[in-house]
Amino acid sequence: MSTESVLPPAELQRLMHSGVPLAAAFDIGVEAAGAGTIRVRLPFKPDFLRPGGTVTGPALFALADLALWGVVLTRLGREELAVTTNLTLNFLRKPPPRAVIGEGRLIKLGKRLAYGEVFLYSEGDDEPVAHATGTYSIPPR
Repeated sequence: MSTESVLPPAELQRLMHSGVPLAAAFDIGVEAAGAGTIRVRLPFKPDFLRPGGTVTGPALFALADLALWGVVLTRLGREELAVTTNLTLNFLRKPPPRAVIGEGRLIKLGKRLAYGEVFLYSEGDDEPVAHATGTYSIPPR
């Protein structure tokens, strides 16, 4: 199996921004993609802060969900109707007011379901701030 994504990072990012306008509003970028892997970046914006000076959970959740969708597309190509059926996000540490990096990988790709995980990191930190697992439904071809 090839290690290259069927969609290059720039095309994945265009697809995310056009298909999910929130991704464009948040300025989420696709930094790298391989077959079943992805690295995405949520730049820091003061709008993402919540009381206590930490990045808000909804912004982290959006990044994790988009990363999982993107990692599915790295194997399937332009399957825009693949949808989230389940996403669990565990908060591990308080993320400081910095950009957040998501590193996702596809664990299993079946005919109808895909399962993967995403670790979220504050830019410059080695310890994750959150971990997500999720399942995507793949429409019949």
